[in-house]
Amino acid sequence: MSHNKPMAGKRTFSVDLKSRSSLRTALLGNGHGDGVTIEGTIGAFKHVQFVEDTILELVGTEGTLRVDLSREDLSKDSQKSKEDDVE
Repeated sequence: MSHNKPMAGKRTFSVDLKSRSSLRTALLGNGHGDGVTIEGTIGAFKHVQFVEDTILELVGTEGTLRVDLSREDLSKDSQKSKEDDVE
């Protein structure tokens, strides 16, 4: 996964699977407009970490999911949720 900043607030993600058998579904044009569906398993949870504080990485026995999401982004979202709950 590249470490580029997201464009206009958009988040990027990547999924690396050890085997094709871990991929359950990959649908392009799933009947709902231009939608795409990707389903599978990364296996049993091993650990979660931040890579260079800019990418949240979930590691499983069968693969890895990476999302362009920093610690700061999570803190902002958590604070915003708390403020929304008060209103």
